[in-house]
Amino acid sequence: QVQLVESGGGLVQAGGSLRLSCAASGSFFSINAMAWYRQAPGKQREQVAVITRGGSTNYADSVKGRFTISRVNAKNTVYLQMNSLKPEDTAVYYCNADAITRSGRDDRWGQGTQVTVSS
Repeated sequence: QVQLVESGGGLVQAGGSLRLSCAASGSFFSINAMAWYRQAPGKQREQVAVITRGGSTNYADSVKGRFTISRVNAKNTVYLQMNSLKPEDTAVYYCNADAITRSGRDDRWGQGTQVTVSS
């Protein structure tokens, strides 16, 4: 089974920065795409950024130019560097991984980490 453990959330003032990390562990052969999602109170979960195993990335329009997703395949870890944070970035951020296991593809979610941006 695949486990995802996130870290790095917290409280920051508008204009500040945070870096989220998500490490995958457990029994799997490899991890394809890894992504960050977020869910604000009363809103649907939305994809913030995604990165393939080869390093191709895609971002939500709302975070382009401010957030950077990266990964270290050898550590099965994905990062989200968040700069120029805005109050509207406040949400619970979730890590997602598409893992290949003995049983086939396993789509996993982390437990979520709170990011709060004060104005």
